[in-house]
Amino acid sequence: MKKFNLNKRQIHRKIAAISAIPLLITILSGTIYSFLQPLGVDAFWLIKWHTGNFGIVNLQPFYSIFLGIASIISLISGIRLLQEIS
Repeated sequence: MKKFNLNKRQIHRKIAAISAIPLLITILSGTIYSFLQPLGVDAFWLIKWHTGNFGIVNLQPFYSIFLGIASIISLISGIRLLQEIS
């Protein structure tokens, strides 16, 4: 049983690691843009990053879908791990 719980934890860690980077990019780009806009700085490239357009690689068509699904899976797997501890 312990080995099965360990595998669940490893899966959750991998999912969280994969989804953390794009979530961090989205959070930081949106926050920095909202701070710069009242100062009169138009950093439109931050909005492009916020929506998944990274210049050479344009992930806009499915970036938000990926973020949503990865967040939901991370949340569900984290809640299930917490339920097993209790």
